[in-house]
Amino acid sequence: MYAKRKVLWAASVAAVVMVVASGVSADAGGRVIAPEADMAHHGHASLTNGRLGVSLVTENLGPANLRNATVRLTLSVRPAGAQALPAGCLWSADQVIMCATGALRAGGTGRHFVLDLRTVGAPDEVVVNVATQWNGGAGDRNPRNNEHRVLTPATGDPYVF
Repeated sequence: MYAKRKVLWAASVAAVVMVVASGVSADAGGRVIAPEADMAHHGHASLTNGRLGVSLVTENLGPANLRNATVRLTLSVRPAGAQALPAGCLWSADQVIMCATGALRAGGTGRHFVLDLRTVGAPDEVVVNVATQWNGGAGDRNPRNNEHRVLTPATGDPYVF
């Protein structure tokens, strides 16, 4: 499992480097100009009987289109064993999940991710941190809407972010 994660992580980093290298332009003076895009993450998290559910959608409020972006979810508790993730997502550490959004046009949304994870034991609460890991090298003047800390008590209720 660890070797598979390393291979997937290396492939993801290589893809990021290729896209970043092709996503910037230069002005007449040769200065590098990064596009501007406002990433935002929305969804909800719920916890009941050791099962953590997370529903997540990423959007680009613009003004530039993005070829791809990566959202990072960090969990405060360990998941129980090896668990499958939705397409476009991978484990980058024991408690960290990275998901590629796909192309995000200005004013558009990326993939909808639904995670159903088992935790070690039945914790009373889990903190889910959601943040942009990479946004194609774009400037983001409003990073507050793409960084969330979601306290998720074991009530079964959806806690919205």
